[in-house]
Amino acid sequence: MRYKTTFQKAHLKLTLLFFTLLITNLLACKSSMEEDLQPVDDQSSETVLAARDLDETAEKGSYHLKGYTLKDVFDFPIGAAVVYERLNQPLYANTLKREFSRLSSESNFKWKYLQPEEGKYDWEKADGIVEFAQKNNMKIHGHTLLWANDGTYPEWVRNKKGGPEVFDKLMKDHITTVLRHFRGKIQSWDVINESLTPGGRYVDNIFLRKLGPDYILKAFKYAREADPSVKLFINDFSLEFAGKKLKRYLAMTDELRERGVKVDGIAFQMHTVLRITMPSVQQSFKMVADKGLLVYLSEFDVALRHNMPKTFPLTDLLARQQGQKYKEIVSAYLDNVPKRQQWGITTWGVGDKDSYFNKGFKNFDRDHPLLFNTEYKAKWAYRGFIEAGLGRNNKLF
Repeated sequence: MRYKTTFQKAHLKLTLLFFTLLITNLLACKSSMEEDLQPVDDQSSETVLAARDLDETAEKGSYHLKGYTLKDVFDFPIGAAVVYERLNQPLYANTLKREFSRLSSESNFKWKYLQPEEGKYDWEKADGIVEFAQKNNMKIHGHTLLWANDGTYPEWVRNKKGGPEVFDKLMKDHITTVLRHFRGKIQSWDVINESLTPGGRYVDNIFLRKLGPDYILKAFKYAREADPSVKLFINDFSLEFAGKKLKRYLAMTDELRERGVKVDGIAFQMHTVLRITMPSVQQSFKMVADKGLLVYLSEFDVALRHNMPKTFPLTDLLARQQGQKYKEIVSAYLDNVPKRQQWGITTWGVGDKDSYFNKGFKNFDRDHPLLFNTEYKAKWAYRGFIEAGLGRNNKLF
C-alpha cells in the first residue's frame, strides 16, 4: 500500500514537471516572438530595442524586426514609388533611407510632367528624385515613357495635327531626350504602361491611332538606341491572373525579338487584394520567368476595401491577414523566379498616408494597403514581407 502511494506521488511529480516544462517552453516561444518585434520612435529613423506586448504593438503598428530592414534582407532592390514634394518630410524621408534601396516615381517621370509644353522640358522634380536616390545609394526605376491613355499626355500632344511621320518623330524625340538626360543614372524604365485590355486587345490612345500597333516596337527601339545599357520593361496591372493579357504580352515579346527589338522584362503592377489566391500568382510569375525575362513587381500593394464601408479602421485581424498575404506573394516571387531574373519589388507609395487609395480623404482610412501606417510605423504587412525574405514558415494569424 505504501509502495503504491509512493508511486502515485512520483507519477504526480513527473506529470507536474512535464506541464511546467511545457508551459515554460510556450512562454519562451511567446517571449522570443515579442522580443523580435522592434518599435520605431516617431521622431527618429533609428530603431528602438525595447519590445512591447503583441496586442499593444499591433495597435500602434510597430512591427519592425530587430536587426533587419527591407533592403538588408533581400538580394534584389526593394523600392518605393515616391512623390518629389514629400522628400522633405522627415518621417517619409527617414523611412525611405532606412528601408529602401530603389526609388521610382508615381508621376514625376511621366510625359505630362517632363514635357508639359512642346519642346520645353521641366527636369526639376525628376532630377530631385534622382539626386535623393544617389545621395542615399539607391537605384532608380523610371516610370513611364509612354502610357496608353490619352488623359496622361499634355493637351498639346492630344491636339497635335499631323500623320504618322509627325507622331513618329514626336515620340522618338521625347524618348531620346529623356533617356539621354538620365543616361547612367536610371537603371531601368517602363517603356509602355497599360497598353492592353484584360482581353489582350490594344488600348486606344493617340499613338495607336497615329502609328498603329507598331508604336510599341518603335518605343522600345528608340529607348534602346538612346541608352543601350538600360533595362526596358512592359508594365501593366492584372497580370497576376495568368490570363489573356499576360499571354498576349509574352507573345508580344517574342514578336518584338523576332523583329530585332529586345524587351528585358515584364513588370507586374501587383495592385492586388486580400482575397487573391496563390496558384494563379505562382503560375504567372513562372510563365514570365520561363521566357527568360526579368520579373519586376513594380507597384505592389494589398488593398483591404472589399465589402468595407467608405472608411474603416485597420483591425488587428485585418492587419495580420494582410501581413500573411504579403508574405505569400513575396514567397511566390522568391520561389518561382530564378535569382538572376529577380529585378526586385517596389511598393506604390511608402505609408498608408500617401497611398493613392487615400488621396482626397483627410482621415486616410479609406484603405490601408501599404507596409507602413499613416505614422510610417511598420505594420503586420511589413513583417510578412520581411519574413518571406527570411524564409520563415510561421503563419501570422
